[in-house]
Amino acid sequence: MASPVELGRQRWLRLLPVAFVTYSLAYLDRSNFAIGVAGGMKEELALSGAMSSLVGASFFLGYCVFQIPGTLYAERRSVRGLIFWCTLAWGVLAAVQGLLHSAGPLIVVRFLLGAVEAAVLPAMVVFLARWFTKRERGSANAILILGNPITVMWLNAVSGYLIELTSWREMFIIEGLPAVVWAFVFRALVSDHPSEAKWLNAAERDAVTAALDAERQQATPARSFTAAFRSRPVVLLSAQYLLWSIGVYGLVFWLPSIVAAGTGQGIGMSGLLSAVPFGVAALLMVLNSRMSDRAGDRVRYVWPWLLLGGVGFLLSYVVGPDHFWWAYLLLLVAGGAMYAPYGPYFAHVAEVLPKNFSGAGVACVNTAGSVGGFVGTYLVGWLNDITGGTAASFVMMAAATVLAAVLTPLVGGGTRAARERQASFA
Repeated sequence: MASPVELGRQRWLRLLPVAFVTYSLAYLDRSNFAIGVAGGMKEELALSGAMSSLVGASFFLGYCVFQIPGTLYAERRSVRGLIFWCTLAWGVLAAVQGLLHSAGPLIVVRFLLGAVEAAVLPAMVVFLARWFTKRERGSANAILILGNPITVMWLNAVSGYLIELTSWREMFIIEGLPAVVWAFVFRALVSDHPSEAKWLNAAERDAVTAALDAERQQATPARSFTAAFRSRPVVLLSAQYLLWSIGVYGLVFWLPSIVAAGTGQGIGMSGLLSAVPFGVAALLMVLNSRMSDRAGDRVRYVWPWLLLGGVGFLLSYVVGPDHFWWAYLLLLVAGGAMYAPYGPYFAHVAEVLPKNFSGAGVACVNTAGSVGGFVGTYLVGWLNDITGGTAASFVMMAAATVLAAVLTPLVGGGTRAARERQASFA
């Protein structure tokens, strides 16, 4: 099989920046709620800690409901068409958040925001699997998912100062509108399959098509979706990603408030400090994904990082708020370690599932992650509210992340074992 270099770089230069920007905008418009809460929304709308947690977490209810149907549409019909309409809709809904005045409408809008963003990540994973071979996919997925920590990094750094210059309402509106424009850019730049891409040179198109066809011929199809959903890898990966997401989303949605409480600084400086862990995360994601692709292995590039992330959370709790800067340093370690495995992880998910189920399988796992996102987002706020501190929520996120690390090796498989794993569905 041709190497990534022999297959050509035109796909990388055109499609991966598009994938990165698309997922970045999606993550921006789901995550800036945390900055809004820390920047005056909670006080202006008289939201309790539990209610603001419920509003933030309602996103994941819509995310759960529409994840698999949206991904099946993308897999069977068109990623390009689905992402266009979803991007257009979520840009409008994200901006509408700045026009609302009570918790009820906010819950509805965030539910709808979750619904239209539900298929974005698994659909983009399906999309990249149509364009990149197994040997390329870990790095390709990592560039896609880099949109997560890099967006949160600049979101925390910029949005706080944007609120100080305007208000939390203008922040939602200003940050929602770019997605509306990007929907049309996305539709103009991408094609669903290499064979449809007029911009791709013939040599690269033929080489990529041949390599992907050869991989598909080696795959063993699942007997049915039901059998695949009940398979051991899907169940374990779903449980693992649910636990992982409790830690990740608890960190993403509540870090600005935790930092503000620990430092006593304004939202601008707190946002800047909250951005640093995600810069560390972006660097580790790239390095870890490259090492995974070169080693031809996924699992051992996932679980050690998660274990380190869980330990970092736990030690941050042990150090405690009286030594905030030491605790903050440990949060840098925890945040970076929790993001480092994303590229190898989603490559692993696609590789251990049958090809005709990979999109729905990714959606199933990501749905479990969205349940974890709901639990993490809600429980962190609820625990902080009833305990009057952050210790209990830190322990909860640490325990969930450690359990995710423990489950990962039980799935088995990796790049070299993918064919054997797929054969277990036959």
